[in-house]
Amino acid sequence: MKVGPDIARVAALLGDPARANMLTALLAGPALTAGELARHAGVSPQTASSHLAKLQAGGLTRTHRQGRHSYHALSGPDVAQVLEGLMGLADRAGHHRIRTGPREPALREARVCYDHLAGDLGVRMLDAMIADGRIAEDGEALALTGAGARFAEDFGVEPAALKPGRRPVCKACLDWSVRRRHLAGGLGAGLLERFYELGWARREPDSRVVTFTAVGRAGFGEAFGLTA
Repeated sequence: MKVGPDIARVAALLGDPARANMLTALLAGPALTAGELARHAGVSPQTASSHLAKLQAGGLTRTHRQGRHSYHALSGPDVAQVLEGLMGLADRAGHHRIRTGPREPALREARVCYDHLAGDLGVRMLDAMIADGRIAEDGEALALTGAGARFAEDFGVEPAALKPGRRPVCKACLDWSVRRRHLAGGLGAGLLERFYELGWARREPDSRVVTFTAVGRAGFGEAFGLTA
């Protein structure tokens, strides 16, 4: 009898196209209702409810009730990291969706991955923070330095995001479109939230795309020492 984690069960949950579409929709961060997820998956509400029950039983999603509605979300950032990794593998192996649209370049440039910035801008931000000593790397491990903590505090990141806990302050997440690392963890989430607060960026409705304004691009470039 084999022991250890049962990856086959998780793979089976991810292998259904409708469930994969639901999980991808939840990568945008906000919790969604079963009806909203049914539309993302292209299935009936009854079928969506069946899929969601399986995802929750498998530990990939969680549900909370608010008033008359139930809202579904990914069970944690580790699920988002696995999904991003699988997207990168599918992209490298040439398994693409048949239809592409004008949003795809924007999705590759900047998007939400659970609660942090992904895409080309997310990767460049992490590279810049490592290069200027705000984040230290040791193999795959990342750590916030004293200079990085001072920058984050001055930038207005919530102090709670900079305190170690159940979730690390800094964590590398493999980016599917760039196939390199972007910044996850409390700091990654705190920085993206601050971009929203400053009016530098917004998340497009019903999409994972993050759009930066002209002022936001200039501020982002200045904050992280990046050229356009």
